[in-house]
Amino acid sequence: MKNRITIMGLALISTTCFTAANAAGITVHEEGEKYVKIGGRIQIQYHQISPDQGSDTDKIFFRRFRPFIIGSLHKNWEGKLQWDMGKAGDDNELSVKTAYMMYKGLSSGKIYVGNVKTGYSRETMTSSKKTQLVERSFVGDHNYGAPEYMLGLRFNGHTEDKRISYILSFGGMNLDPDNKKLDFDTPVNNDEDWNEGWVVGGRVDFHPFGYLKRSQGDFKREQKATIGLGAFSWSNDGDNNTFTDAAGNHMGGSKVDVDRANGIEISTAYRNAGFSVDAQYNLIKASTVDNSYTGGLFKDGDATLRQMALEGGYMVIPSTLELVAGFQSMDADEYDKAWTRNSVGVNWFLHKQDIKAQLSYRQGSNLDGVDGKDQDELFLQTQYVF
Repeated sequence: MKNRITIMGLALISTTCFTAANAAGITVHEEGEKYVKIGGRIQIQYHQISPDQGSDTDKIFFRRFRPFIIGSLHKNWEGKLQWDMGKAGDDNELSVKTAYMMYKGLSSGKIYVGNVKTGYSRETMTSSKKTQLVERSFVGDHNYGAPEYMLGLRFNGHTEDKRISYILSFGGMNLDPDNKKLDFDTPVNNDEDWNEGWVVGGRVDFHPFGYLKRSQGDFKREQKATIGLGAFSWSNDGDNNTFTDAAGNHMGGSKVDVDRANGIEISTAYRNAGFSVDAQYNLIKASTVDNSYTGGLFKDGDATLRQMALEGGYMVIPSTLELVAGFQSMDADEYDKAWTRNSVGVNWFLHKQDIKAQLSYRQGSNLDGVDGKDQDELFLQTQYVF
């Protein structure tokens, strides 16, 4: 029965891919300095999980369903609103993603005010539209210490030749207090038990052969490379510590209030002749409000996450068919063994990143750091961007 369900899921995803190819394109209205652009991202995913113990499970769903509107009434000013309906359910009908006003009148950069990404982690900053594997690795996952969206101020800058680019940011950011994760999210999509706080972050990247965009896969077959350094620091403002009593003691359960978190990143990428390679290492430290707490990622109130990822691919048919593979690992003080994942896959591009189908197979070992707890996963996803 399970094999039959798997085949049905694959067939439905494939059919959807061909249907999306006939969808309407982008709509643009422009009159002088005024313009409106409407677009979106549709990703339909089939996901099958095969644990080493227990039964297989699978589902088909909208991984992302994100319309957006971009508009301007005045020269050098732009606004964007993007929301996600892919996770709608119960009282959570949509989540706000990118939502900002931007000033682009500077020769050396742009200023953003609103709900934007922090700038830490090259993989986090790489759009889900342009990743080689269906899902991001540990180094780019907001569930494991990569701060994604914040509500605040960001400056994107660069040198005149764009060989050096940088990001500086500051804003509000909340954290879902789960002891097995370090899950950051924007205050815009807040839950009542999330820790509230502030984050400062940024990065600097050097591009020796000219600016390399944050997009995986080599379509242009030109030599490009980058090396980057990133950092962030998050601190709890003390306004919402619902799992700590007045004496500063943890009140029990798997949820624990986090006091602060800091991270550094080194990343690199290379593109040439159809080959694409991305590598990244993160070191993240966090502390709980109760400095004696032990559980999940934490030992005696502290957690240190050591994460690395190596992903690569080759266009066996230029701009059409890409073979990909990846390795990622994460270790923590309380883990028995490092949690590792090996991935292989294939990407089929009908119109480059705008219309594509991705198949990824991921083999996980020592889930949540538990020695011998393994799990295999199959991802099949179609994407239509307009």
